[in-house]
Amino acid sequence: MKLYLCGGGSGKQIIGALSRFSKELDRTKPILYIPLALEKERYDGCYEWFSEEIKNIRVEKFDMVRSSLELSKKDFNNYCAIFIGGGNTFKLLDEIKQYGNYEKILDYLKKDGVVFGGSAGAIIFGNNINSCLLDDKNNIGLKDTYGFNLLKDYSILCHLKRKNLKKNCKYLEEYSKENIVIYLPEENVIIIEDSKISMIGNKRYMIFDNGKYVWHHFANVKRDFN
Repeated sequence: MKLYLCGGGSGKQIIGALSRFSKELDRTKPILYIPLALEKERYDGCYEWFSEEIKNIRVEKFDMVRSSLELSKKDFNNYCAIFIGGGNTFKLLDEIKQYGNYEKILDYLKKDGVVFGGSAGAIIFGNNINSCLLDDKNNIGLKDTYGFNLLKDYSILCHLKRKNLKKNCKYLEEYSKENIVIYLPEENVIIIEDSKISMIGNKRYMIFDNGKYVWHHFANVKRDFN
């Protein structure tokens, strides 16, 4: 398993993580790009954005799916990696859980697959996506909000800004009484390689646990996830 969980940054913001991700890739194969967290009318723009983004990992070819049904028909063995983009986390998890895609992605990871998830694409790999409920509205009424839970029971929150800090902290203090949460800054990337967890990036991050939160520095990441 090689799983990269990005707080939502791109390009130069996360160039160190992209460089490490790039070293994992078989460049004879394309990347599979999944933009299903966004609305369909934005997919053309997603295609243009990813065409530029992959220049940072020196891969020239990629395929992009436009539906969960199309994703279910893809043979992941034909790709060097899967890249799951951001948007509405509830929409994304709903799409992923259709047509057996959830099981398919999990099986791919267990067989040493490489996945990069940004923002919503990272949050779904935590324990429960209700960690982002205040900023990602559950407009589709998704009831099963449990993700892949590949981060030792941590749920994930991204895009915590000064303008939404107070309301999110109040919500997460209560939420963390039953669900431990990590706030992942845009510039930071958590890397899960089999049972080893590390982080690239030097921004402070927050851990919400048992009704309280603490700011942490990069050097503490291994201790936090023990």
